[in-house]
Amino acid sequence: MLQVLRSSWPLLLGMGLLMVGNGLQGTLLGVRGGIEGFSTFEMSIVMSAYFLGFLGGSRLAPELIRRVGHVRVFAALGSFISAVLILYPSITEPWAWTLLRVIIGFCFSGVYVTAESWLNNSATNETRGQALSLYMIVQMAGIVSAQGLLNLGDPSGFILFVIPSVLVSVSFAPILLSVNPTPAFDTAKPMSLLQLFRFSPLGFVGMTLMGGVFSAQFGMASVYATDIGLSVAQISLFISAIFLGGLVLQFPIGWASDRMDRRLLIMIVALAGGAAGVLAAVAGGVFAVLLIAAFLVGGAVNPLYSLLIAYTNDYLAHEDMAAASGGLIFVNGVGAIAGPIVTGWMMGVIGAQGFWIFVAALMFIVGGYAAYRMTQRPAPSADETAAYAPVMATASPVAVEVAQEWAIETAEEEASESDPPRAA
Repeated sequence: MLQVLRSSWPLLLGMGLLMVGNGLQGTLLGVRGGIEGFSTFEMSIVMSAYFLGFLGGSRLAPELIRRVGHVRVFAALGSFISAVLILYPSITEPWAWTLLRVIIGFCFSGVYVTAESWLNNSATNETRGQALSLYMIVQMAGIVSAQGLLNLGDPSGFILFVIPSVLVSVSFAPILLSVNPTPAFDTAKPMSLLQLFRFSPLGFVGMTLMGGVFSAQFGMASVYATDIGLSVAQISLFISAIFLGGLVLQFPIGWASDRMDRRLLIMIVALAGGAAGVLAAVAGGVFAVLLIAAFLVGGAVNPLYSLLIAYTNDYLAHEDMAAASGGLIFVNGVGAIAGPIVTGWMMGVIGAQGFWIFVAALMFIVGGYAAYRMTQRPAPSADETAAYAPVMATASPVAVEVAQEWAIETAEEEASESDPPRAA
């Protein structure tokens, strides 16, 4: 881990600053939208627009990089992010915010693709797993620390929009001034969705539904918190609890996933997350209970993303893993686009608790479907399972492919170690 930190600290520092900017703008918009009088459904469209742009960026950014190079793409998209952050308080109209969210989602996706390809290039076969873990920790830490910045200014003013703009601009310096020579860039052609479903129905369905859960959590949590009347300080604690849960529980769940039937673990984690959502819906009026429930839901949602990728890999040949990552990212992105819209509609129909009902319902469906799939085919043996690599749902296709590469390398190393020595 220290070796990775020594070689990649400028990149990790820059990405941490970018995540602070992204985490702050997402929460801030939910609060500011309430101040401006935007309806819950209008905010759901605004929040969904980010994921539409993100999905588009994950498909188009690789081609931009091939044409003009990593440095130019990174600098150009980063500049657009800074500009959009300043424009939010200048044009407080739902249609304008929707357009700006599409743009910023596209730009963040392209920035992640670029930075993650640099990170992969700087890692060796021996350090790739550590690099992924450290990168995820930096991402989570950036989002959590961003929530504290929400208390530094008035959400109805400009300063809280200026802060993330400055942080994003500053983040370019450590990355662009110290990166290694730009790596060769290539991504695998995605596997068809029908093939992906045939290989792993649970991976396909689970990733689609978890896209909806994560986008609701990432985009609509601050809208929910504003609707129920939480103060700015309470909103920052509430959002922090969600992502702290994802960081703290990621590693014990990953440890367990390499030692048991992953479908059983997916079922347990999803049902536990659904139960925590019900707890929040029923007793969320008590702030301490709301924080505990948020921690548990976040602790289920984020690890499930990595767990479903690892489970899908269990049924793929090594040469198919990289291709499958494109399909997994796509179905997750489709679910993410729909998540805030459905959540906003439910909150409009049944009240703010529709947020938790939506999250709990999708988690219960994932858990129930995992239980059903356990009756359809036997689990692979422990020797046949792929390695678990922690990946956040905000990661680009590059990070998912890196996780796939690491799983392949780990499996090959384990296979070579288990082969009996040949006689001389």
